[in-house]
Amino acid sequence: MKKKFVAIMMVAAMAASMAACGSDGGSSGTQKGGSSTTTSDVANKDKPLVWFNRQPSNSSTGELDKEALSFNDDTYYVGFDANQGAELQGEMVKEYIEKNIDTIDRNGDGVIGYVLAIGDIGHNDSIARTRGVRKALGTGVDKSGEIDSAPAGTNSDGKAAEVQDGKITVNGKDYVVRELASQEMKNSAGATWDAATAGNAIGTWSSSFGESIDVVVSNNDGMGMSMFNAWSKDNGVPTFGYDANSDAVAAIAEGYGGTISQHADVQAYLTLRVLRNALDGVDVDTGIGTADDAGNVLSSDVYVYKEDERSYYSLNVAVTSDNYKDFTDSTVVWEPVSKQLDASAHPTKKVWLNIYNASDNFLSSTYQPLLQKYDDLLNLDVEYIGGDGQTESNITNRLGNPGQYDAFAINMVKTDNAASYTALLNQ
Repeated sequence: MKKKFVAIMMVAAMAASMAACGSDGGSSGTQKGGSSTTTSDVANKDKPLVWFNRQPSNSSTGELDKEALSFNDDTYYVGFDANQGAELQGEMVKEYIEKNIDTIDRNGDGVIGYVLAIGDIGHNDSIARTRGVRKALGTGVDKSGEIDSAPAGTNSDGKAAEVQDGKITVNGKDYVVRELASQEMKNSAGATWDAATAGNAIGTWSSSFGESIDVVVSNNDGMGMSMFNAWSKDNGVPTFGYDANSDAVAAIAEGYGGTISQHADVQAYLTLRVLRNALDGVDVDTGIGTADDAGNVLSSDVYVYKEDERSYYSLNVAVTSDNYKDFTDSTVVWEPVSKQLDASAHPTKKVWLNIYNASDNFLSSTYQPLLQKYDDLLNLDVEYIGGDGQTESNITNRLGNPGQYDAFAINMVKTDNAASYTALLNQ
């Protein structure tokens, strides 16, 4: 674009003046209380940090890693209410069975048999979803005060230690509910939540159990759709997942039983919003529970904030044949927070963000597209890093110069490994 010479000279003079004063022009600084500083003036350990999708925690006990969650004053976690969603999934499966009791028992033996695809035995969300299904169907057994979430392996006779036979009574008649089989879907390279492994598993299970399988349940839609396409669809067996991925929602019209929307549109917004607020030096509730200067605000029925955990959680919604048409596009931003921020009041900042597994269906086809829409609305220049789903080093090796970023959004491979990232920021 051509400029008049005098305009060029004026801009050059202004730039020289700013350089003499040590200013960076406000384009890459960290905004605090209306003043701007260069990223080099802020230690990496003090820059805003948000953990998302995988909450820092002990993968064996589920205990939260409070040190990671309070790494600095601008550190938060964004996810969804795992327990509320897990119970919702379990109730959705139970209600479907009750509603379709006259046709669901395929071999007429009085036993409603289901198989369960477990994503990651050490992941809090996977643990919660397994417990939620077993609680609703009465197949859970107590282990140290909680429902056992361990895989049962094969359980054709109902004697596996990890589960028990449940019971559903419909129209005065009792039906046994049995978890016929369950396993963690981990591939040979160590990646969990693996859809291909789930597709292979349903082939094995269907060969072993045949028409004894009346229902298929999965910890997520990626594995659920793999089993649905490989076997369930052709055999008319309802399959239930979690995440409300677009392909799963569309499949409800073809017999997919249902899924759970974890309000990814709200999660993605919160992931970047807490960073935007910290970079602007405003209250963290701005644009969340309190309207921002553009009018963005969330209602209390779509999220909760737990201050003692420094965590924001979106609330879940069951997606079934009754309402699935309202969820056919999972990458549409949430309308109440869809307004563009003024760039003069909220200058562009640079964010480093990683997705733990670039091949993860939910994160790659739903979450990241939403993030990419919100980063524009919030004036954030985000560099997206896709991991291999197996090792932290595949991701951390690409955070070689954290000083060039204003903030960080981290999605770990394993929930135990927060220190792999904070160690880099502490250097």
